[in-house]
Amino acid sequence: MNLILGIDGGGTRTRASILEGDKVLGHAVSGSIKRLRVGAEAAEANLRAVLTEAYAQAGVRAVEAACCGVASVSMPGTVEWITAVLGDFAAERSEVVGDEVIALDAAFRGGPGILQIAGTGSNCIGRAPDGSRETAGGWSSRLGDEGSGYWIGVNCVRRALHAHDCEQPTQVLEKVCEIWGTPNIDALVNLGDSTPGPDFAALAPAIYQLAEAGDPVALEVLRQASADLVEFVLLVRSKLRRKHAIAGEVPVAWTGGIIEKMALVRDGFFAGLKAAAPLMPVGKESVVSLDGAVWRAQRLAEAAG
Repeated sequence: MNLILGIDGGGTRTRASILEGDKVLGHAVSGSIKRLRVGAEAAEANLRAVLTEAYAQAGVRAVEAACCGVASVSMPGTVEWITAVLGDFAAERSEVVGDEVIALDAAFRGGPGILQIAGTGSNCIGRAPDGSRETAGGWSSRLGDEGSGYWIGVNCVRRALHAHDCEQPTQVLEKVCEIWGTPNIDALVNLGDSTPGPDFAALAPAIYQLAEAGDPVALEVLRQASADLVEFVLLVRSKLRRKHAIAGEVPVAWTGGIIEKMALVRDGFFAGLKAAAPLMPVGKESVVSLDGAVWRAQRLAEAAG
């Protein structure tokens, strides 16, 4: 029976599981391995920590195959350093792919479908029956990622500052000052505009609480987040139909804490898709991306023989 390793390296945390067949022998969680978020040194330390713990739990020293899905996989050097670490942990065969790829495979096991990711970042990816892909969004926190935790944080601060100028009610700035430890708006702006700056994605849970309490700025930002996520799915659906001659509806899955944990966003997402495409099958439960990494590792092991 093959020993396989699956790794989900998201923007906030990294999870790793070692399995023999369907049995999980070891499972561990560590910090992010996304270099753009935590830096190269911390990313490698987090990867080595999660693997050390998973191997220790499993009581193994090597695996036949490993798959790591990681955010920002296209960043130069990312595949190389992760592959090198997997080699240090005696993975006989390995692959490093985007976190959207393992999430897509967790949902559809290599088949056609559309996946909307909305966590720290956001991305929408669709796969046609022939395996080709179409995407929308995912253009990084500064240039895109609409509907993500980062986008919610930074845009809520922007709109709250505008509301302040217009003397409109909102508690967003007060809450952000509390979280960041800034004594006034000027200090908030200086910190928010600094480099590398604060973690805007970390503001999302507090913004959601304000929205639930009826804060108009927070509510509007979450409504826009839902609308943007719906728009991405419909855009990918249109590309699949137009470029790959798909006649029927394509199933939709989703993953990420913004949709999973924020009912206001999730309800708006479901309602928007139902209004635009009533016959489109939409999954009701969040996809577990790690399952896709495990599935790909199993296929890698099987292909080797």
